[in-house]
Amino acid sequence: MAEISAKVVMELRGRTGAGMMDCKKALAATEGDIEKAIDFLREKGLAAAAKKQSRIAAEGLVGSYVCKECNTGALVEVNCETDFVAKTDKFQALVNDIAIHIIKKNPADVDALLEQTFYKDESTTIGDMVKAATAEIGEKISVRRFARYEATGTVDSYIHMGGKVGVLIEAAGVLGENAAEVIHDCALQVAAASPVAPEYVRREEVRADHLEHEKEILVAQARNEGKPEKIIEKMVEGRIKKFYQDVCLLEQAFVKDGDISVQTMINQKAKGLEIVRFTRYKMGDGLEKKVNDLAAEVAEQTAKMGL
Repeated sequence: MAEISAKVVMELRGRTGAGMMDCKKALAATEGDIEKAIDFLREKGLAAAAKKQSRIAAEGLVGSYVCKECNTGALVEVNCETDFVAKTDKFQALVNDIAIHIIKKNPADVDALLEQTFYKDESTTIGDMVKAATAEIGEKISVRRFARYEATGTVDSYIHMGGKVGVLIEAAGVLGENAAEVIHDCALQVAAASPVAPEYVRREEVRADHLEHEKEILVAQARNEGKPEKIIEKMVEGRIKKFYQDVCLLEQAFVKDGDISVQTMINQKAKGLEIVRFTRYKMGDGLEKKVNDLAAEVAEQTAKMGL
């Protein structure tokens, strides 16, 4: 087996919170497979529910736009190479233009988006705009992903930490006087929930394979704790409730009042309101950040110059 790099060990440690030596052992036991190593650590009771995020990397911005008149919203992630560029007015204007375009022209996917003519200027495409921005700014710019909701009820968005996290959320049902505030609070919940961001609105939406995988982990945990087989099933039932509280928005503790759930908050402030769906983007999720090794760069340039 190839030697396990310190970088992979650090990534596993960052995703699980387990100790360095435990991470090394887990990777050795799973032949360097980081996803299997996460399960290994959890089975041993050495890690909490794994953070789904892989290497948080590329710079850029998550932006949104909501058209209240047409009940449509868009969330988009656009990447660049440095945080400095992400904070510039030009880059932020580009992200905003793309978000509005997505609402107006409803592209099927990113490839279709790049081929569409810009809603404000039919003489250029979104792809041409991105290329022009790349040339002007001097960094590679790319549209990574987007979500678009056209609702029968209403849509809202929430941008967290200056564009590091963005949420698009759709609601229906009774849209009373407190609805806007409650929907916005739910979007904030999705953006800011810690340590685990919700993946589903309600427990009925949890995928069967996700639930089964979690049960397998919990059974292995209980056995490793030396629990008798006859009580393991009951233990797992109890722990699955905690799993639902982690991954389901409506069952999470409300970020503004940890004594109540999000569903209780909705019932108290806007009874009859229903959260339909949400999309959460964390900027750079799963992309590897470019790390410049200055010493290696200098050595390479020196060698090229024959010095």
